Amino acid sequence: MTRSGTYTERLTLPAWAAGAGPDPGQELMLDFDATITIAHSEKENAAATWKRTFGFHPLLCFLDRPDVSGGEALAGLLRTGNAGSNTAADHIAVLDMALASLPEQARPRPGDADGPRLVARSDSAGATHAFAQACAERGVGFSFGFPVDTRIQRIVDVIPDSCWHPALQTDRGDGDDLRDGAWVAEATGTIDLGSWPSGSRLILRKERPHPGAQLRFTDADGMRITAILTNTSATGPHVVPGQAAGLELRHRQHARVEDRIREAKATGLRNLPCRAFNENQAWLEVVLTAVDLVCWTKKVCFADIPVLARCEIHAFRYRVLHVAARITRGARQVRLRIDKTWRWATHIAEGFHRLRAAFT
Repeated sequence: MTRSGTYTERLTLPAWAAGAGPDPGQELMLDFDATITIAHSEKENAAATWKRTFGFHPLLCFLDRPDVSGGEALAGLLRTGNAGSNTAADHIAVLDMALASLPEQARPRPGDADGPRLVARSDSAGATHAFAQACAERGVGFSFGFPVDTRIQRIVDVIPDSCWHPALQTDRGDGDDLRDGAWVAEATGTIDLGSWPSGSRLILRKERPHPGAQLRFTDADGMRITAILTNTSATGPHVVPGQAAGLELRHRQHARVEDRIREAKATGLRNLPCRAFNENQAWLEVVLTAVDLVCWTKKVCFADIPVLARCEIHAFRYRVLHVAARITRGARQVRLRIDKTWRWATHIAEGFHRLRAAFT
């Protein structure tokens, strides 16, 4: 399903409600991931999943919004439970729906160096030649998890220690931006990437595993090995700070999509209630619309109030959506009266005024 359906065609991004485009220096991250929705009764197209459960396997795309809790759902494709995780056709279909959901000024313009910068992020399920080529043709960069096998293990063994650089840490607030016990190296020249789109790069990462973690046969010298494939250039106007380490950090932030899916399930995606497949498709669309409305409410109304912008859906319902209030009428005005002793009453009132001003 796409956000531009007949009954949601007027939904647009609040940041561009007034016609302003995205920040020219900003990268828009499109995070792809699939999840399992369990069915507890016989439903059309429900099937056994790879986790030995029964249900559906929808593929979703979220626009990463790190400044609020919960991403913006751009597109979702409801699939049977036995649908493959790395089906390129499904990824391409969701990519096209996601791009169609963006405002015109935020869509990629292939060949235009000054156009919006979009990057499709996915785990190794998205690392298919067809999906990577589709991203390149549409002017979208990509950053995919790359399968680690014995070939990658041999490459790790021959990379000199001097070529490994400390990995970057996410912002911890203590001034230390290096990740302890993790190193990154570029291995583009050590492997044939001719079958991938032009400019593809292979980035390797090794890290000491957490205590008690079980090593895999592809791990080398007691280090956990991971790899990413990206077409972000090492030169030009869109260079990522830190080069290999910066690219690896940017890809690692794809893990936020797991939180987006978890909150979507808490919003109604956990169960698909209908028997017919098309009815469950409509349910998925409604859930993704609800996710968008909550995300936009946080962006427009509470962007500078972290206690509301960054709280998860359960807390947001309690603090804002389910607050007790009375509707009163007088002097030709309709008023919403909230108990003044409610802890967030002032924030809700201020947020309502921001919401009205945002679209005037």
